[in-house]
Amino acid sequence: MDNPKIALKTTYLSILSNLLLALIKAAAGILGNSYALIADAIESTTDIFSSFLVFLGIKYANKPPDENHPYGHGRIEPLITFLVVGFLIISATVIAYESIHQILSPQKAPKPWTLIVLGIIIIWKEISYRIVLHKSIQTNSTSLKADAWHHRSDAITSITAFIGISIALIFGEGFEAADDWAALFASAFIIYNAYLIFRPALGEIMDEHVHDDLIEEIRNIAITVEGVLGTEKCFVRKTGMKYHVDLHAIVSGEISVKEGHLISHNLKDRLQEKIPNLNDVLIHIEPFRKVL
Repeated sequence: MDNPKIALKTTYLSILSNLLLALIKAAAGILGNSYALIADAIESTTDIFSSFLVFLGIKYANKPPDENHPYGHGRIEPLITFLVVGFLIISATVIAYESIHQILSPQKAPKPWTLIVLGIIIIWKEISYRIVLHKSIQTNSTSLKADAWHHRSDAITSITAFIGISIALIFGEGFEAADDWAALFASAFIIYNAYLIFRPALGEIMDEHVHDDLIEEIRNIAITVEGVLGTEKCFVRKTGMKYHVDLHAIVSGEISVKEGHLISHNLKDRLQEKIPNLNDVLIHIEPFRKVL
């Protein structure tokens, strides 16, 4: 199965998981008198929309290049990631506002059985995080990685809710608002996660130099091609799940233009064979210069 299909299949998992969890959390929060669980449900609801955006982004990102988009459509991925970050910030703001309102209002202690629900949710979301993160690494998808961190932030907010409810139940009167404080803390953590997701996506849009390992691999492969004496400049930029490479290859200054052209084609073919994630390789031939 190719990377786009793997990524799309993974987003199906996220959408269905978040939909089911949002319903469970909302019902448990209302019936169990826990705003921390209701806050968790709010985040899961925004996760449904963000996962759907990721799904649309991945589909669009993998459209082939056309006349208006000669480099393909991969840059839609970090743009979708920015929207996902926006959803995280909105959900965190709503949770923080409602948490403060609940803290300032008379409270009833949450029901003990809500801890069982939260325990199951925490395990579920952590497993989901690990599955989606693995798929994001496998497919090299920025937006899928953002979706994975949505699952992890959901697990963390559930942990804070678990701690808050436990405090309210253990210490009793006077600590009824502990789960609301937990929800407030969770909102701050969501904002922090939003930054962690936003930063690499911004680097991708700005063509930031963050691919040293890949550049080293490209250089090592290049010198195995017959006729390539070495490499000079090597620039890499990420577009969607693929990379575009600009490489200066050093060849003998005594060969013909035709021979240099053939070497560049062999080099491009070798690189794309060894590194399937390279969408395009632009090679500039440099003549070897003797050092006097």
